[in-house]
Amino acid sequence: MKDRYSTILISSLAHGTYLWNLPRRPSYEKNEMKTEIAIVGAGPIGIELAVALKGEGIPYVHLEAGQVGTTIGWYAPQTRFFSSPERIAISGVPLQTLDQSKATREEYLLYLRTVVQQYDLQIRSYEPVDRIEETKGGFLLHSTAGGATHTTAARRVVLAIGDMHLPRTLGIPGEDLPHVSHYFEDPHRYFRRHVLIVGGKNSAVEAAIRCYRCGARVTLSYRQEDLNPKRIKFWLMPEIRAMIRDGSIEFLPSTAPQEILGDRVVLSRVGDGDRDKAGPTENGSFEVPADFVLLMTGYRQDSSLFEGLGLRLEGPGKRPWVNPTTMETSLPGVYVAGTASAGTQMAGVKAFIETSHIHVERILAAVTGRPPRQDLERSYELPES
Repeated sequence: MKDRYSTILISSLAHGTYLWNLPRRPSYEKNEMKTEIAIVGAGPIGIELAVALKGEGIPYVHLEAGQVGTTIGWYAPQTRFFSSPERIAISGVPLQTLDQSKATREEYLLYLRTVVQQYDLQIRSYEPVDRIEETKGGFLLHSTAGGATHTTAARRVVLAIGDMHLPRTLGIPGEDLPHVSHYFEDPHRYFRRHVLIVGGKNSAVEAAIRCYRCGARVTLSYRQEDLNPKRIKFWLMPEIRAMIRDGSIEFLPSTAPQEILGDRVVLSRVGDGDRDKAGPTENGSFEVPADFVLLMTGYRQDSSLFEGLGLRLEGPGKRPWVNPTTMETSLPGVYVAGTASAGTQMAGVKAFIETSHIHVERILAAVTGRPPRQDLERSYELPES
């Protein structure tokens, strides 16, 4: 019997033609979904907020531009978190690791998927929000999925979009060559090749150590005179020091790349540095061999949704202003949660998973009208471990 669903025509070579009635997903172009709250972003804090809203019976829609935990997904394989498992666990679900140590990328992505499945969260993944507009009594979120347009009407919006959408580019010639990347991939790719790594903070040091141990010939270029132990995982610092001391990794302090060529990079000195490490050219710069170049120079937030809504942004990192007790922005009805609250993280402005759990409680208190739990302040307002 035919119903309201579409009819699919299937041809059979042996027996002619058959009609099968199968359900088809409703077209986004013809449907507008209405809800109380729209969450944009399905990282740890976005997921934690979704669990809390579902527990309160508050209608919400959850949209994510990529897959659950997108930013974590592009970490290099087996990268370990800086923070201990209990501090990055969410929604009361314990985070267990195989060796009782800090979680790896793979373990944490598995954990996030498990939380989503345990609470049966409905997340519209691979549906980026392109634009949000304020309307009378709420907001319209315009998103795309599968080439179609979707419009979601919500009374309130929570932007849990994270803070590392785009790499900090250097703006030098050759930065867009195919052997240059701002993301550290599987170190196996660099086996027995010359790799120049630019940067001196945690991601650069970890990439240097792992590439060396995978058989690469590693050179590390850093603008500063020395590595800062406050910006590097404490268990990596003695390792990188030993490798530099023993000559396993060539360290070029007080240097910066000026041009990237097909098989080498032109560096210049930005301080005293060690002038015996490489031969200078006539203009004071020098070249190092590089089959691959990893620009571990940090990442920045895409603030276009903030700017499109006309939110008040502060400082060079464009940190969204929020009411610290509710996480509501300068535009009533729009909230920010998680690391998104820091904008592009600059010196003195930091946000981590563990310092953002409290955002969920603050937003929940704001939308339900009850006071937030005060006992959470001390446990969550702590530095990254």
